[in-house]
Amino acid sequence: MAAIPFFEAAMLPRWSILASIYALMLPMTVFAGRQKACVSPDDATKNLNKDVCVQAHVYNVVELPDGTRFLDVCTPETPDDKCRFTIVSLRQDRDTVGDLEKMRDTNIEVRGIVASMHGRSGMVLSHVRQFYGGPPRFRPNPALAHGFTGEQEKPAIKDPNLRPQGGGRAWMSTKDVAKK
Repeated sequence: MAAIPFFEAAMLPRWSILASIYALMLPMTVFAGRQKACVSPDDATKNLNKDVCVQAHVYNVVELPDGTRFLDVCTPETPDDKCRFTIVSLRQDRDTVGDLEKMRDTNIEVRGIVASMHGRSGMVLSHVRQFYGGPPRFRPNPALAHGFTGEQEKPAIKDPNLRPQGGGRAWMSTKDVAKK
């Protein structure tokens, strides 16, 4: 029986560990898939209520008196009633979105959920990470947080798992104790 030199014996477990790690990582790369390609604003109107990436040219940045900003992605020759897609940034998102004037006359890629907005399709731009493929800003559902404040000690919902079962009884009833 031939003896394995110490160096080769020490390398055998490392290679087997690396091979098993590689074998485990390979399926992740197959299932991860590629990021979806961006669509044009016209194609985005066909993807209502879907999370898509839109590639567009920003012709103008319009700001309303209430602080709402619009990225105009339709050509200047297109009348406003014929423009079927818009990107909206609300006033309360100004800090997380940043300055949009620098987007004027540039090509952008923005990710978000396409929604119906006053007869046209649109996307709400709520965070700067949407320009880099990130998700929109999380907004909690106000109906679920009804009656909740951070100062209260009780939970916001009536979860049966958070109250004692049996109306305050101990885990063992007196009948169970008497049977012993």
